[in-house]
Amino acid sequence: MKPTSAPATSATRLLAASKIPFSIRLYSYIDHGGTERAALELDTDEHHIIKTLVFEDETKTPLIMLMHGDQEVSLKELARALHVKTITPCSPQSAQRHTGYQIGGISPFATRKRMPVYAQATIFQLPNILINAGKRGALLELDPACLRQLLPITEVHAARPGFHPGPLPGAPPCTGQ
Repeated sequence: MKPTSAPATSATRLLAASKIPFSIRLYSYIDHGGTERAALELDTDEHHIIKTLVFEDETKTPLIMLMHGDQEVSLKELARALHVKTITPCSPQSAQRHTGYQIGGISPFATRKRMPVYAQATIFQLPNILINAGKRGALLELDPACLRQLLPITEVHAARPGFHPGPLPGAPPCTGQ
């Protein structure tokens, strides 16, 4: 079911308090629908939808990785960029414990635990992005430069090599409102 009103979350409150311009785009969340589902419903390019993924290194130290919706993280490349042996995805329970958000609604903003944030460098080449607002079915639309204003971002190149299916047929590029 599609939310009928914009949610007030820790993420939206932080952006508003920081005077970061954003808009909220609502869609009908479906378990395991992913960014492809959001892109189809919002009639936008999946490449502009940014996934917030929670990983941990071999010492169980959590971290956030921001990746284009149509790309996958190369764990090997991410570990290499972070100078650690291994990176593994956190369990859903662990991700929720670290962030304070449910899976499918994890935002990098105002997380329960302060964690380092890594972002695929090409995200900052986009004119705008859609990123989770802290609630399932709600995405924040904003300038990617705003990420740097609020998060301890380190840019990395960790997209799985050769994986970029491109925009969905007929999907227009993401545009501001």
